[in-house]
Amino acid sequence: MTTQELVPTRSSKIPLQAYIVISIGVLAVSLASILIKLAQAEAIPSPLIAASRMTIAAIVLTPITLSRYRTEIQGLKRNQFLLAAASGLFLAIHFATWVKSFEYTSVLVGVVLVNTNPLWAAILEVIFLRAKLSRWVIIGLAVGILGSIIVALPSGGALHFEANTGSLLALIGAVAVAVYFVIGRNLRATLSLLPYIWLVYSCAAIFLILLVIANGVPILGYSLKGYLLLIATAIIPQLIGHSSLNFALRYFPASYVGIAAQLEPALSAIVAFLLFTEIPTGLQIIGSVVILSGVILASLSQTQKA
Repeated sequence: MTTQELVPTRSSKIPLQAYIVISIGVLAVSLASILIKLAQAEAIPSPLIAASRMTIAAIVLTPITLSRYRTEIQGLKRNQFLLAAASGLFLAIHFATWVKSFEYTSVLVGVVLVNTNPLWAAILEVIFLRAKLSRWVIIGLAVGILGSIIVALPSGGALHFEANTGSLLALIGAVAVAVYFVIGRNLRATLSLLPYIWLVYSCAAIFLILLVIANGVPILGYSLKGYLLLIATAIIPQLIGHSSLNFALRYFPASYVGIAAQLEPALSAIVAFLLFTEIPTGLQIIGSVVILSGVILASLSQTQKA
């Protein structure tokens, strides 16, 4: 969903491989909401879907991380563990609320609202890091908020409890992942990428497993298709999708990768229409375009500032 985890050195000449990888990454992350909806259709509870995504991803990364970065991990300090736990907590909140939102709202609304996270990250940086926003970032924020209001109004402009519950959960997920990035930025400065991701994913997995236990969610008793979908949510959008976007950052500016990732709502909506016959309302389409315009404005402005 987002691409702020590292900014490596870029080559002056962009190979064809980079374009292929970024295309795969965008397509893979666009399937996240689809896989969630399919898993929910198999009667798998949302907390278990979220927990499975993080747990499987952390397990897959464990042998690679421990074999290559054991010394770095053994040298971690207490404050690094605390930052990882805090970052993991908000990543867990992000997935718990975002996955739950699809019980109440459409794929388009859930995806486009959670993709407002760069706007919330900018606000958090002003509040906690005393950052100064450019005029275009402020305009982007205003446009994004306006779009969110439009999206929250279903057809006819009337408020609807379920639709607005879904929108609220998706927005909470957006704010939570923004906090995850703001906290993680400090931790990322002291760690290599893979240990950072593994540590935060592991912490998020622990919190989500606790959520599953607290809600008394059964782990057994679902269909084979359901379990395969749980594995797919971790492998396709999480490991393939985000890894591909991180690889693309070797060759493309972070803003370009971020803007490419904004294709996710459109691609997700197309697949949702084909699989679930989900047809967005006119207001949802307009609001989504307004939101994405605000996010792109803010992203481009931040890049020019850098």
